[in-house]
Order: sequence, then C-alpha cells, then structure tokens
Amino acid sequence: MSVQVIHDSKGNPAGVFIPMRDWNQLKKKYTDLSSYEIEELSREQLISELKEAILELKAVEQGAKQARPLANLLNEL
Repeated sequence: MSVQVIHDSKGNPAGVFIPMRDWNQLKKKYTDLSSYEIEELSREQLISELKEAILELKAVEQGAKQARPLANLLNEL
C-alpha cells in the first residue's frame, strides 16, 4: 500500500492520502469503511444548493428570515 502522510503548515501529521485502488481493497476487507465516504454532489446539485443559500441570505438581509448561529452552519458542512 502506498500511503502518503499529509502535514499541516507546522509540519505536524494531519492526515493520509490512500490511492483509490488501495481504498477499494480496504473497503472489501472492512465493509464498514464505506460509511466514511461522502458522496460528491453533481454540478446541478451544487448549483441548486448555492442558489438556495443565496436566496436564504437575501431573506436574512431583508428581515424575512432570522440568521442562524455560525455553529449550526459549520455543523451542516
């Protein structure tokens, strides 16, 4: 397996990069690993969500909607 360690700006190990071939082999052996994958949005889904976010921001600016705490937004991400 060819794993690369990713370091932060201070040189501390921050994560690893596993090639897809190796990741797929690990998923076959450890089936619960699939639950850690995040499905990528399609271009259309991304554009739709961005439009929705812009409309929500406009509603907050106009007072039609109340802003949410930043912690809630970060939890969604």
